[in-house]
Amino acid sequence: MGLIKLLMSDPAAFVMLAVLLLYSVILHELAHGWVAYRMGDATAKWLGRLTLNPIRHLDPIGTAALMLIGFGWAKPVPVNLENIPAPARRKGLILVSAAGVTANMIIAFFALFLLKLIGPEPGSMIHQVLYLLARINILLAAFNLIPIPPLDGSKILMGFTPESFNRVLYQLEPFGFFIVLGLLMLGVLTPVINLFQNVIVAVISLLIP
Repeated sequence: MGLIKLLMSDPAAFVMLAVLLLYSVILHELAHGWVAYRMGDATAKWLGRLTLNPIRHLDPIGTAALMLIGFGWAKPVPVNLENIPAPARRKGLILVSAAGVTANMIIAFFALFLLKLIGPEPGSMIHQVLYLLARINILLAAFNLIPIPPLDGSKILMGFTPESFNRVLYQLEPFGFFIVLGLLMLGVLTPVINLFQNVIVAVISLLIP
């Protein structure tokens, strides 16, 4: 993702980008909790997770991965859909799950919008920071849309599929990380991620004047 190269060539730009990326994964998780809270589940609020305080959100391994390879995560915000009124529970599952992806898309939109608005010199600090911020947030959004548990895409899918199918996905969740990792190593998920990235870029492009 160019992060190590940026660190070596422009440490100040790397620090600026690092802070923005940390808050990208924080806002991803915060969005889940905030939407759940708005729909009736106060679990995240009770546990002190509806905050921008990074100490409450950052996962050491996820943070290190984000800084080293440009892809990482924060501690998942706990959500209890049973606290959402039953008639809105499926809608809640979809909206809560989509909130994190939406947060990353919004960050990417503003980064690209500022890039176009300011028009910094290619290769300048501002250009590199905004470009990488947008690129990594688009990747984070696309990756999380993969419909394999525990990724957000699987939860969005569950909002539309029968309970019998959802039970199968729930049973896969404890092994989901290894399934995703294996498919990534085999290259099976690469075209899926690329497709999602292309769709996200197309949507953002339509919104930028």
